[in-house]
Amino acid sequence: MSSPPATAPARPVAPTVAPGLLVAAILLLALNLRGPIVAVSPVAETIAADLGVSAATVGLLTSLPVLCFGLATPLASLLLARLGLGRGVLVALGVLLAGIVLRSVGGLPTAVAGTLLIGLAITVGNVAVPVVIGRDLPERAGAVLGGYTAALNVGSMLTLSLTVPIAGLVDWRFALAGWGLLVVVSAVVWHRATRAVRGAVAVAEERPGPSTVGPVWWRRPIVWGLTLAFAGQAFAYYGVTAWLPLLLRDELGMTESGAGLSSSVFQIAAVVGAFGVPVLLRVCHSPRTAVLVVSAAWAALPVGLLVAPAGWPVWCALGGAAQGGGITVVFSLVVRRARDLAENRRMSALVQGGGYTVAAAGPAVVGAVHEATGGWTAPLLVVAAAVLVLAAAGTLSARS
Repeated sequence: MSSPPATAPARPVAPTVAPGLLVAAILLLALNLRGPIVAVSPVAETIAADLGVSAATVGLLTSLPVLCFGLATPLASLLLARLGLGRGVLVALGVLLAGIVLRSVGGLPTAVAGTLLIGLAITVGNVAVPVVIGRDLPERAGAVLGGYTAALNVGSMLTLSLTVPIAGLVDWRFALAGWGLLVVVSAVVWHRATRAVRGAVAVAEERPGPSTVGPVWWRRPIVWGLTLAFAGQAFAYYGVTAWLPLLLRDELGMTESGAGLSSSVFQIAAVVGAFGVPVLLRVCHSPRTAVLVVSAAWAALPVGLLVAPAGWPVWCALGGAAQGGGITVVFSLVVRRARDLAENRRMSALVQGGGYTVAAAGPAVVGAVHEATGGWTAPLLVVAAAVLVLAAAGTLSARS
C-alpha cells in the first residue's frame, strides 16, 4: 500500500462548517449526479413515440451526458480551479436544473440541448467531490467515498423505480422535470455547507507542496492504469443500466413498470459494495484484494444472466454491489496516491475524462450488438469483456 500523500501537512485549512453538514451536502449532491440521466431509460419507448423518433435516437439522451463526462472534464477542472469548489458546484447545480427543465419542454432539439446541459453540470460535480473529500475530510475519505457512491446509486434507484409511476399519473415530461426539486434541495444544503470556504483556499490548492517529488503527475503509470480500470467499470455500468430493463422484459416477460423496478436492484445493491470496499481496503494487506473481489462479483452479472437468467435477482445484486465497489476502489486509490490537492483534482479529471469517454459508447455498443444479433448473449459478452479490463488494469494499478 502506498504511504500517505507527502504534502498532507501543507494542505490549506478550509474554514468549513461541521463535517456532518458537508457529508450531507455531498450525499445530496450525489443523488443528482446519475438520477437525471437514468430517468430516461424506463420511459424511453414513451419518449420515442411522443417525439416521433427511433429508440436509438432516444438513446442519445442517456449517452450524451456520459460523453460530456469525458470530453468536458478538462473544462470542469478549470472551472473549479477558477471559481473554487463551493461556488463551482453551485453554478453547476443551477445549470443542471435548467437542463432538466429544458429537456422536458419541447421537441427533440430542446431535449438534446437540455441533455447536454445536464451532462456538463454533472461533469463538474463528478470532478469536485473527490477533491472536496481529499481536502476537507481526509481522515474519513474511504467511508465518505463509500457513502457518495452509495448515494449515486440510490439516486439512480429512485428515478428508475418512480419515473414510470409518476409518468402514469401525469406524463413523461412532468415525471422527468419533477426531479429538479431534488436539485434545489441539494443546492441549498451545499451552499450552507461550503459558504465559509474562501476563494483563497481554491488558489492555495493549486500550489504543489514543497515535498512533492517524482515524475510529472500525468507520467505516473498509476494515473493511466486507473483511467483504463475506470473505463472498464464505467462502460459496463452504463451498458447494463441502459439495457437491463429491456433485457429483463425480453428474457423474463416482465412488464415495463416491473422491469424498471426490478432493474433497480442493480442500483440499490451498490450500497453494499460502496461501504464494503473501504472495509476491505482497511483490513487487507493490498488493495489488489478489493479489486479482485469487485471484478469477480461484476463478472457474475453477465455470466449469471447467460447461464441461469431465472436467477436474475442474485446476479443483479452481485453486479450492483460490484459496480458500487468499483467506483469506490478506483477513487480511493486516486485520493491515496495523489501527492497534493492540485494533483488530486488533475488525476480525478483525467481518470474520469478518459473513463467516461470510453463509457459513453457503452449504451450504443451494447444496443448495436443486441440489434445485430437479435439476442442478449453477445451484448452480455461485451459487458464481460469490459469487466476483464477493470480486473486487469485495476489489479496492476493497485500494486504496492
